[in-house]
Amino acid sequence: MANIISEIWAMEDLRKRVLFTLAMLAVYRLGIFIPAPGINRTALGEWFGQQQNTMFGLYNMFSGGAFEQFSVFVLGIMPYITASIIMQLMAEMVPTLKRIKDEGQSGRNRITQYTRYMTIGIALVQSFGLASGMEQMKVGATNVVIDPGWPFRLLTMVTMTGGACFVMWLGEQMTERGIGNGASIIITCGIIAAIPSGIAQLFSLVNLGEMNLLQAALLLVFMFAVVYAIVFIERGQRRIPLQYAKRVLGRRVYEGQTTYLPLKVNISGVIPPIFASSLLMFPSTIGQFYDSSLLQWLSGAFYPGRWLYNVVYAVLIVFFAFFYTAITFNPEDVAENLKKQGGYIPRVRPGKETAAYIDWMLTRLTSGGAVYLSAVCILPTVLISNFNVPFYFGGTGLLIIVGVTLDTVAQIEAQLATKHYDGAIATKGGRIRGRRQQLGGQGPWL
Repeated sequence: MANIISEIWAMEDLRKRVLFTLAMLAVYRLGIFIPAPGINRTALGEWFGQQQNTMFGLYNMFSGGAFEQFSVFVLGIMPYITASIIMQLMAEMVPTLKRIKDEGQSGRNRITQYTRYMTIGIALVQSFGLASGMEQMKVGATNVVIDPGWPFRLLTMVTMTGGACFVMWLGEQMTERGIGNGASIIITCGIIAAIPSGIAQLFSLVNLGEMNLLQAALLLVFMFAVVYAIVFIERGQRRIPLQYAKRVLGRRVYEGQTTYLPLKVNISGVIPPIFASSLLMFPSTIGQFYDSSLLQWLSGAFYPGRWLYNVVYAVLIVFFAFFYTAITFNPEDVAENLKKQGGYIPRVRPGKETAAYIDWMLTRLTSGGAVYLSAVCILPTVLISNFNVPFYFGGTGLLIIVGVTLDTVAQIEAQLATKHYDGAIATKGGRIRGRRQQLGGQGPWL
């Protein structure tokens, strides 16, 4: 670990990226403690203490504690994630948006801009619903909102929407100039920040006699087992063998090469549970604030731990696992590129049959990965409903932490490997030797 840190610090570009990411996370965590105006903090704290191990606890985990503080970042990154879901769906179903997306980098920039506009709209709607719901909240005879009315609603809408846009900007800057995916890292940071309070709550349960030491020890063992299973599956690959034919370039002949195409078991990563959670939390949260019979039914039906919540959550995870895999990995493009480079899968004809084989293999892997994601993410509701376990020790939080950490570490390792590779191919005079010289005249040009 010390060697890795020293290598990161010695590589100027990587050092700047890591420090920039840490600086943006520090800004985000600072904003968590900037309170929004018009709220009775004491009453809100008492009310929130009554809502532990509910959907509000899950929302508070994803927002990094902003909901409990009712800070300017209370909406967090969720409006941006919801807008990304909607825009990705529309880009596949709406012909105009699909043409824009296929225009290359300029088209992707336009789609990103539309996503930002949609984020503002979603944040305005969510902040209005949050402000209206907060006006209905009471602790005894004390209102949580000091002065209810339209001034409070408008002020909350402007404050929360501005905070959501700023968090969106932080995530984009971290993705572009830092390490890892900014939105995922922001959510992970919030979950990690909540772990100390979760440990304190666990000790409190033990002291109060609601959980004995044996149960607490089994919980810790179970957590380590889940982490091991997540790491094992996330690192799992199905390696499809590839064979490159002998090629003639000019007057040189290059021998064929055998390699493989790695396909991860869980290509979609932590995106499906994040997307599914963001969709499930919104209607159920709104239903907690109003007396509408339909909203109350939805709130009760989609309460964490109920069978309908678990079923819909699993279905959404499976759907987003296949959807995200489909939009990020195109078997036809892979087969076409292999054909152009003279590569093929043994016993499979190049072209359409190769694309069909890769698609068949990808479907099998995604099916297993979706089942694995569903099983891990439903664990929190089982633990909470049966053993009164805090949200912070649920499978969803562990999956996000482990998954995002592995992806970030992989990017750092790739940066370090690039540095070592550049150092290996450079001569003492600073000139770069050809690929042929490195391979001793063997193998294809890459």
